[in-house]
Amino acid sequence: MEISEKFNEVFGYSPELISAAPGRVNLIGEHVDYNGGDVLPFAISQNSLAAFGARSDSKIRIASQQKPGEIIQGDIHILTPLYGQLWSRYVLGVFWALGDSRVTNGFDIYIDSQVPIGAGLSSSAALESSIAYALNHFFHWNLSLPELARFCQKAENDFVGVPCGIMDQAVSLMAEEGAALLLDTRTLASTHIPFDLSKDGLELLVIDTQVHHDLIDGGYAERRNSCEKAAEILGVKTLREISAEDFERRKSELDKTTYLRAHHAITEIVRTELAVQALGNKDYVALGNLLTQTHISLRDEFTVSCPELNCAVDVAIAHGALGARMIGGGYGGSAIALIQAGERVSIEGEISTAFRDQGFIEPRFFAALPSAGARIIEQR
Repeated sequence: MEISEKFNEVFGYSPELISAAPGRVNLIGEHVDYNGGDVLPFAISQNSLAAFGARSDSKIRIASQQKPGEIIQGDIHILTPLYGQLWSRYVLGVFWALGDSRVTNGFDIYIDSQVPIGAGLSSSAALESSIAYALNHFFHWNLSLPELARFCQKAENDFVGVPCGIMDQAVSLMAEEGAALLLDTRTLASTHIPFDLSKDGLELLVIDTQVHHDLIDGGYAERRNSCEKAAEILGVKTLREISAEDFERRKSELDKTTYLRAHHAITEIVRTELAVQALGNKDYVALGNLLTQTHISLRDEFTVSCPELNCAVDVAIAHGALGARMIGGGYGGSAIALIQAGERVSIEGEISTAFRDQGFIEPRFFAALPSAGARIIEQR
């Protein structure tokens, strides 16, 4: 059943507009968006859909295909952080961040997320972005996409309670089909980098371990705090501002854990720069090596991997992948592998066998295709 029909079934009338915003895969630049570094994500073809019907009062009612039977209610004038069920906070938080001086009436909203939840593909940012984009369109605010991304980040940081960076919201709003988004996370200046692996006989395979990850459990915040602690000790605003050479000269000023966390961020910023060069030169061997180096750093220095992610990466590389790594915040979710297109079936089979042998949940697989950012897909 289409989302407009589900909206009508729940609320008793047809929606006025339907928006869509995609999840993302971060090719490289993991855990550096809150350290001021450049990142290189792209949007995937799976979207979070939101159907809207305007109300004559200030009430907000939210239902979801993924939460049948639930209707969360709020009011644009009395929203407070952590209000509502967790899934609904990503919606209500956008209203709260934008403020009731902008949002002048309530809405009925029906959500249908095609982005796998907990898979490290940023289903939360996709949901926030679909809401913000629709409201900007409905009220004719003409806010820029970077401005909308900032509001979405504020919603997730201060309403939901996740201290995320800006990358996920920015790419969900700003992506273009067939390109990765090179994003300066300090200024949100961006460049679209052509990224069409199929022309060169390659594919980026996403391996969803089906190990649910939750960034509210404190591990993400602890690592962000370590990076901020390192920056403070070293006298810089963000780790982007210190060179790898200077950092190594001053490593004795940091305790072991803080050093390792910061070392990942600083070297990942360098790897992102090298990845952009590799893409420009179509040097996919170099790109694959950089992806694998990122995984090793996330596994050993940032310590945010897990046995299932390590298994997926190791097996993919052992059976021909040019490179592979975990993606997202960590502790579960998905990995990516840069592979020859003709080897997909065999690599998927080897990973599935390894997961069964180790008693893991059966993984899911899909190809990641660089897709368009947020948009209105229907309006009446």
